[in-house]
Amino acid sequence: MADDVTPKPKGGKLKKILLFGAVILVVVAATAATTFYFFGGTQQPAAAEDDPALPQLRPREDATDEQITAATRAARRGRVDPRVFQATYIPVTDNFTSNLKGGGAFVQIGLALSTYYDDQVVANVETHQLAIRSAVLMTLAEQDPVLITTTQGKEQLKQQLTVAINRVLEQREGFGGIDSVYFTSLVTQ
Repeated sequence: MADDVTPKPKGGKLKKILLFGAVILVVVAATAATTFYFFGGTQQPAAAEDDPALPQLRPREDATDEQITAATRAARRGRVDPRVFQATYIPVTDNFTSNLKGGGAFVQIGLALSTYYDDQVVANVETHQLAIRSAVLMTLAEQDPVLITTTQGKEQLKQQLTVAINRVLEQREGFGGIDSVYFTSLVTQ
């Protein structure tokens, strides 16, 4: 029975093809993710030369052309240089009052917004103030009453509010433009 040798199944080529396909898929996915991170992502669109209909960065009076050009490129990646571009502060009229998560506590806050873009962003905030107010109230209602009393919780809330307000502006105008949210008052109970 030594002559009775069972031939090995020929699945080696199929395994190699599948493995090669998986490697290609991983490389393509990694390339797409890297491209998205560096060139797309969730960053603000760079308005400067791309679309004159979008808000434009507002350079400081003492900024040189070279500084503006370099800083505009950096702004496309989401890094606006406050030494080159002028911030505009937008006070939000009326305070916000909301119950916090769980309903046993509430918060009352006053807000101001900042942008490095031109008056078009200010006009967009005024035009969509009702939608912005709703987004702010929804964000406040999701806050943990204990965490919001800490510095870390307040910083987190500022970031969440910035994202929520930009989301409203992006949905309604195609461009957010809000750099940061500032508390003008904050009371929890």
